[in-house]
Amino acid sequence: MSDRVRALLTRRRATLLTVAVLLCLPPFYLDAFWLRIGLFSMAAAIGAVGLALLSGTAGQLSLGHAFFLAVGAYGYTWLAGDPGPGLPTALAVPLAVLMAGLAGGLFSPVAGRVKGIYLGIATLALVFLGHHVLLTAESVTGGFNGRSVPPLSLGGFTFDTGDELTVLGVPFGAEERLWFLGLALFALTWFTARGLLRSRPGRALAALRDSETAAAVMGVDVARHRSAAFVVSSMYAGLAGVLLALAFRRVVPDYFGLVLSVDYLAMIVIGGLGSVAGATAGAVFVTALPLLMTRYADQLPLVAAPGSAEGAVGPTEAARYLYGAAIVLVLLYAPDGLHGLARRARDRLRRRRTPTTTQDTVLPSPPPPAAAARPKEHTP
Repeated sequence: MSDRVRALLTRRRATLLTVAVLLCLPPFYLDAFWLRIGLFSMAAAIGAVGLALLSGTAGQLSLGHAFFLAVGAYGYTWLAGDPGPGLPTALAVPLAVLMAGLAGGLFSPVAGRVKGIYLGIATLALVFLGHHVLLTAESVTGGFNGRSVPPLSLGGFTFDTGDELTVLGVPFGAEERLWFLGLALFALTWFTARGLLRSRPGRALAALRDSETAAAVMGVDVARHRSAAFVVSSMYAGLAGVLLALAFRRVVPDYFGLVLSVDYLAMIVIGGLGSVAGATAGAVFVTALPLLMTRYADQLPLVAAPGSAEGAVGPTEAARYLYGAAIVLVLLYAPDGLHGLARRARDRLRRRRTPTTTQDTVLPSPPPPAAAARPKEHTP
């Protein structure tokens, strides 16, 4: 390993360590509002990474992502709650993720044979079907009013405000405790997704996106890999649903509708298709924007506070207008999203920092060698 590669790896490790330390500091300095924004953003980022693998890497359009988030959220609530099996919450989390993966596996034969807009319409049916089931299966879902979410407990440590806990003089409530759980789940999602993209299956999925015919010629099982991508994406969505349920503390059917699926599509388009970092940036943007506009609605022009006069634009609608405009701008001027913009800016800075080697003095080139004198021909 050369010194340059070793220095690059050391720099990356130092960067990761610095980012990890900085992400652990907000619970000690920020109030509950900002921590909730962070929790919702981390949950959205987990789901957006799964959709980025499906739509950005494998090239499959899905409008049913909200359905699999609902399976994860309600699966955990039912498995750990009453009525329900009443399983330990630490066991209910992976089982809920597996339930979402099983739901994706049941739909995967369709995903393996249908593509493009037809797959999008097929997944759209899942959202309406799931919403109907959530409203009618009251013994499991609680119907229109939803259900309370049991707090997660790991080894006797509960992620709620039941017992008093103080760390470095800061009282740790539910948001502070869930912050570190969200960081752990997001880190797991980040590294597994990046590892998948760099592996042989990830390269096969990218080949499917570029050309299914060429991928089949190279020996890629098209139907199998498309189905596997759908299952993996569903499991990421299930994990995001579990974290959302724990952050909200109550699940209701109306949250898991078509609007949520459209929001996730906006996340990966704004952030950049097929990029883990881009999906994360898009998730933070789409999730945090309406919450921030609601918080500061009285200080923003043309935005009315929630519950104000009729006819005014509310913060949620204004936020949707803004990231709708962001989608249009991205599609027109930056098709690779925020991740592509950041990459180009980084490359431009790197080129500016790289010294250019110029020669101070230019030596004159040596004169060409004189032509050899030819003897004069004898004239007869």
